[in-house]
Parts: sequence; C-alpha cells; structure tokens
Amino acid sequence: MSKPEIQTRVVHAAFVAGAVDSLQLPPPTVVEVAFAGRSNVGKSSLLNTLMQRKGLVRTSNTPGCTRQLNVFEVRCADGLNLNFVDLPGYGWAKRSKAEKSQWQGMIEGYLRRRAGLRAVAVLVDVRRGVEEEERQLVDFLRGPREASGAIEIILVATKVDKVGAAGKKPALEVVRAKAGVKPIGFSAVTGDGYEELWARIRWAVLGK
Repeated sequence: MSKPEIQTRVVHAAFVAGAVDSLQLPPPTVVEVAFAGRSNVGKSSLLNTLMQRKGLVRTSNTPGCTRQLNVFEVRCADGLNLNFVDLPGYGWAKRSKAEKSQWQGMIEGYLRRRAGLRAVAVLVDVRRGVEEEERQLVDFLRGPREASGAIEIILVATKVDKVGAAGKKPALEVVRAKAGVKPIGFSAVTGDGYEELWARIRWAVLGK
C-alpha cells in the first residue's frame, strides 16, 4: 500500500521539556495537544509520523517506556505553532502499583491543571477497541478542570494496517459503537489518517 501525499508539512519539531509533574514543566507559551493511550498502542510511532521525524519520540517494544510528561514543540509551514505532549502509557505496563498510581496522578494533574491544553488524542489499538480504561479517561476529560478552556477529545484507532483493507471499516465501526464517537483510523506504517488527524488538531486549536 502506498503512502498518501502529505499535505501538512512540519518545518520544525524538537523535544523541549520533560517532567514527572506538570508543575515542573515550563509555562506553556502556545496551545498544547496531549496524546494518551495504553502501553504499546503505537503512540510514539504516531507522534513521530505527525511530526515527520524519525526517532524524535523514542519507540520501544517494552510497554510503559514513557515514564514522564514529554513536551515537543511543533511548527508547520503555514505558521501553525503548538506543543505536542506525550503522556505516559497506562494499562498492562509491567510496573509496580505504586508507580502506576504515581503515573495516574501525573496524568490527571496535567489534564486538570495545564493552561493552554486544548485537545487530547485518546489512542486505542483498533484490534483491542475501547476498554474500561479508555472509557474512564474520556469520562475524566469531560469532567471539571482547574484550568480554563474546554478540551476537545479526539479518538484515534491505531494500527489499522494490521486489520487489512477489508477489515478496516468493520473494525472502526466496532470502535465507534463502543465509544459513541467516530474514531480516526491511523497507521504509522501507511500514513493512513495522517491528514485527517492533523485537520482535527487544527480545528481543536484554531476553531477552523
């Protein structure tokens, strides 16, 4: 399968900060979009694809590799300037209960307090679909925040290349039925969903 032509061109992408507490991060000077998902959902590959960089976000076969909030500044050719925030993976990562509790506090603290946060992309593996942890995260995002501004929730079904062309539509329909919202099918391998996801991000941060 050939990759579709990329329209959104990223002219600058760089890691700028990492911390285990949102209060330790530098104050946001631009709007932010966060990316959340269970361990091994393909979040690092998705971010590298969106930023058109190889290896900027470390990928690993070991679940739970991301252990802090990582902020990347991104600038597009048309002048769009924003931050991407990589949140620690959750789910079946082989970590202690204490560490998982610390991660949960880290993520919830960021989502509740971070000024400038405009959208959260919730990633699910299209083969696993929406499970209880994803539903809990969406419910949390719909709840009250200490910081001002509403959060746009973007549901992304990753690894659609794994289900094949014939299986893509029914797999996405299963995700939509469970989530109650239409997901964006995405593949870091084929580039499928790249421009659609960028369009949703632009709408969330620019309103157009």
